[in-house]
Amino acid sequence: MNIDLESLSREDLSKLINDATKALKTVDARRRAEAKIAAEKAVKEFGYSLDEILTATTKGSKGAPKYANPEDPTQTWTGRGRKPNWVVEALKSGKSVDDLAI
Repeated sequence: MNIDLESLSREDLSKLINDATKALKTVDARRRAEAKIAAEKAVKEFGYSLDEILTATTKGSKGAPKYANPEDPTQTWTGRGRKPNWVVEALKSGKSVDDLAI
């Protein structure tokens, strides 16, 4: 496809850009749909659904919790990363990290 861009007006060029952008979105949507169908077929051969594969955890464990909130033991922290708010509040109230150890 050869288009003489030099002969097009500014308006024609803008319209061409908009039309091409819409066409790209359509092509992308169609390719995503085709990819999804191919992926569903592939995982089905292994006895899974695509949803099962996509929701499966692929990361390693975050680590065993080392600390728990005394007021709500379901809230835990591994001791790595940012301190949860309940740890910050406990430290502000005078407790030590050792007081929160499991």
